[in-house]
Amino acid sequence: MDNKELIKIEGEIDAVIYNSEKDGYCVIMLKTEDDLVPVVGYLGIVEEGEELSCTGFYTTNRKYGEQFSCEVCERRLPSSAEAIRKYLASGSIKGVGKVTAKNIVDHFGEDTLNIMETEPERLCEVDGVSADKANKIASEFKKAFAVRSLMIFLNEYRIRMEAGISAYKKWGGNAEQLIRSNPYLLCSLEVELKFEAVDKVGAALELPYDCEERVSAGIKYKLAEAANDDGHTCLPQSELCRDTCRMLGIDSTVFDTVLTGLLEDEQLYCYIKNDVRYIMLPDFFAAENYISERLNVMKDCSYDTKMDFSGLIDKIEKSSGISYDEKQREAVNLALSYGFLVITGGPGTGKTTTLNAIIELYDRLNMNVMVAAPTGRAAKRLTDITGKDAKTIHRMLEVIPTSENVMKFSHNEKNKLDCDALIIDEMSMVDTRLFEAVLKAIRLNCKLVLVGDSDQLPSVGAGNVLKDIMDSDVMPVVRLTRIFRQAQQSAIVMNAHRIVGGEHIDLSLRDNDFFYMQRLDHESVKQLIAELCKTRLPKAYGYSPYDDIQVLSPMRKGLAGTLALNKLLQSELNPPAAGKTELTKDDTIYRTGDKVMQRKNDYEITWKRTVGQKTESGAGIFNGDIGRIISCNKNTKTVKVDFEGRMAEYTYDMLDDLELAYAITVHKSQGSEFEAVLLSISGVSAKLCYRNLLYTAVTRAKKLLVIIGDNEQVMRMIDNNFRMLRHTCLKEMLRELDRHEDENAEISWGDT
Repeated sequence: MDNKELIKIEGEIDAVIYNSEKDGYCVIMLKTEDDLVPVVGYLGIVEEGEELSCTGFYTTNRKYGEQFSCEVCERRLPSSAEAIRKYLASGSIKGVGKVTAKNIVDHFGEDTLNIMETEPERLCEVDGVSADKANKIASEFKKAFAVRSLMIFLNEYRIRMEAGISAYKKWGGNAEQLIRSNPYLLCSLEVELKFEAVDKVGAALELPYDCEERVSAGIKYKLAEAANDDGHTCLPQSELCRDTCRMLGIDSTVFDTVLTGLLEDEQLYCYIKNDVRYIMLPDFFAAENYISERLNVMKDCSYDTKMDFSGLIDKIEKSSGISYDEKQREAVNLALSYGFLVITGGPGTGKTTTLNAIIELYDRLNMNVMVAAPTGRAAKRLTDITGKDAKTIHRMLEVIPTSENVMKFSHNEKNKLDCDALIIDEMSMVDTRLFEAVLKAIRLNCKLVLVGDSDQLPSVGAGNVLKDIMDSDVMPVVRLTRIFRQAQQSAIVMNAHRIVGGEHIDLSLRDNDFFYMQRLDHESVKQLIAELCKTRLPKAYGYSPYDDIQVLSPMRKGLAGTLALNKLLQSELNPPAAGKTELTKDDTIYRTGDKVMQRKNDYEITWKRTVGQKTESGAGIFNGDIGRIISCNKNTKTVKVDFEGRMAEYTYDMLDDLELAYAITVHKSQGSEFEAVLLSISGVSAKLCYRNLLYTAVTRAKKLLVIIGDNEQVMRMIDNNFRMLRHTCLKEMLRELDRHEDENAEISWGDT
């Protein structure tokens, strides 16, 4: 049995078995006075010969036996001559090998490290060390000492090693000095520490509560929080002031002074719409500004030729045996004559048929066509319905892994995509920064067709791109509204349209693909979902609980939210068993065989995929990607996940970005279709009780939908036509540029 009583052990690192450069997780052998102890934990960048004081507890690993799990690590440079020799010979100092290490220590003894730090020129006294080599050794020692010193400093405040490594990558040897003077730098995008954690460091360093560094970081943090949590690309200045002052305990005068400085330095931007000042982070200002400018330029380049392609449309009608309605013909004609449009419509309205007609005509005109979608599941579905090799947008643009974990692509302004036409499906899921990247990667004369359902929820990432473009009236929009006869046979399709139209649905009908099962308490809801997943649906329809059935809930928290449902479904569908390894992080167990989902974009994580005899590699696992755990290594605390053929490895700290996915939120299900959907409507908070959330959930089901919960809750959701408010400036930017062009055109005509 594990002994959880915290104890302290001290000793010298005898061997480094494993050391992750990404997050500082280590497996070492520590030589104490009495024994050689295996130690695991986040120790940072450590080398043989270093002396450690580790606080933690002993634990037993089935495979590796007893280990010491280190919670807090205090580090000291080696003091004995033998330990110093081992430290230098381990490769910790570039340019110092085993022979040089022995010669230096033989000459200076226990004073070696002090000499290297304070009198490095004396290294020339050692045989075989020239003045040039002494300078290089001193420079490398300074770097290594800076890393070690930074880790020790951050460890005092319980700052995770991964953050320290990220800080060193960004600021190098100056990292510790910069952080000591302004700890709020740790809130930067590259390090991403939460403001609350950094604020404790600031308080410990006795920075004034109203100092510029703290207030500046607080303002930026509130804007980033609004983007990450609520999808806002900007905030009204009054709202930002209120929330920031409340969090920091400052008055509005201090806020206004600091904000003015940030705007003057272009660390933030202000955009005025409807006489209200909106404050934006630079990335979002640049993205929305670029999108608006680029779309207006493309509008000029893609002017309507007014050509009538009815004859060509008639030919494909005849060859395919399909008769297109008026709106579909309009969309196809615009795709050819204008080539710059939005096609929107609900399920069963012929978006797929229209899309296939456009692609066929593009092919007949010998155009190089690319088709893409935001998620892997959406791209696979697009491939199935079009016959084209659809890719995710990230894969199409080719992600470049970066140590800063920021979005970079191979295809950009300098390396355009080789295509004459680009079609993006599920456009409602595409956020502001991703659409900016798409526009940067296509030529001005590339035809662009955006397809999506404007009644669905907006993107998980910040922005409301599809709706803003449609509402701006800058691009032509074709709305498909007719429900075709085949689709009318589906109760899922018909009820979805009733829901979006605000019409109550008859839950007493038990159609072949749409079912309602009333359960009025959370426990009975969970129990029914477990039964349906584990036995009833697999037995009745042959559905796989992993591949075909997806449980959805409007919320993560709550007695019937995804967190509670996942714990239950994990125990029912993937219980502990001999041979199944697992890791526990916080309150979550990650077990071999578990269905999991990535919670945020990670552009740095690498993956490999075997296709036939070839092995492909790439980077990037993205928000909403679903996979299965294929192994857990308890010794290195790593987890391997199979994302539909892409194999990726997660370190222990990275598990925060991975959650169980037997049940997922409706928001995270966007862009995906599942054979069977079980929708839990139980105890939905008022904030999430609205129509287009229910509509989005219903339209995720391909062949079977089961709604479980309170029928009155369903009707309340239908009645509430509230749409999630997202603060953005894109619509106004598009309209403003469009107005300026019209004004210039009028002046030009007048002069003529």
